[in-house]
Order: sequence, then C-alpha cells, then structure tokens
Amino acid sequence: MTVRPVSDAPPRRALVAVLMGVSGVGKTTVGQAAAAHFGWPLFDGDDFHSAANIDKMRRGVALDDADRADWLNALRARIGQCLHERRPAIVTCSALKKKYRDALRQDSREVLFVYLQAERNIVAKRIGARRGHYFRENLLDSQYAALEEPEEALAVQAGEPLDRVTAAVIALLENALQNAR
Repeated sequence: MTVRPVSDAPPRRALVAVLMGVSGVGKTTVGQAAAAHFGWPLFDGDDFHSAANIDKMRRGVALDDADRADWLNALRARIGQCLHERRPAIVTCSALKKKYRDALRQDSREVLFVYLQAERNIVAKRIGARRGHYFRENLLDSQYAALEEPEEALAVQAGEPLDRVTAAVIALLENALQNAR
C-alpha cells in the first residue's frame, strides 16, 4: 500500500477530513469505516445533490460547474457548521477541481483532504458492481477529465482492496491528529 503526502506541508489537525476522488473510487465505503473507527459523523456528498442533479446523472449527463454550485454550497455549510461546533467529521465529496476544494476548505487549517486515487479500469469495475446508484460508468470519463490533481492533500492509492485502503486512511488521519497535538 503506497501512501504519500501530495505536498510537503506538515499534517494539520483533521477536524474535518474530506475524502475526495472520482465517483466509484471508494469514498463512501472508506468513509463509513473511518467514521465508525473514530466515532465521527459521516456526511456523504451524494446526499447533498439536488433531485435535478441526480436526475441529470441518471440520464447519463455530466454535471457542470453551475450544477455543482448549490451542492458545493450545501457541503461548505455543513463543513462550516462542524468547524464552528468544533465537531470532527468525515465528508465524502469528489472535490474534483481546486476551486471546489478551496471553497470547501474555507481558509481553515482544520480541513484535511485525503485523495483516493485509482486507475480508471479499477473504478469502472467498482461502478459496474454497484446496485441502485445513479452514477453510471458512462460518466466516469467526465470525472477524470474534470479532475485537477490536488497538491494540498494526502494521497492514498485506492486501487487496493478497500479494507487496505481504509486502514491506510485511518492511519493517515491518526497521524494527522497525533501531529496536531
């Protein structure tokens, strides 16, 4: 399992950890396990999409910046609430572009991004195995096209089995919390 910091910046206190990456990379599965491990709430970015956005993706149409604006504002508000209440949390969100991450970060050093990376073929298999989710494999190329690799995140190779990815993410977050003391 390869885990590497994307930047040389020292880890910050991770009051809100945002698990980011393309759809199907494992954000929700890893986020659920990490939230359970730490006893933190999990806020799944999928739950913040409007009905119109979900319908659009069901029809195989990729979201654009305008579609994502209200979604990002809702996630930003939830993160802001957690920061204001000093309540740690895990948030899953694609956060594909730097401007999205900047909006979610809110100039806070207490928001830590963990970038789950995996090759397209691995993610496509995971998407194909999902049942009942509105995101389809035909939208995956649009996610990779929109992705701006983060410089301000910790990165985990998410092509491994998800239990190993989860263990790596938990270790990163424990390390970040330890270094913040």
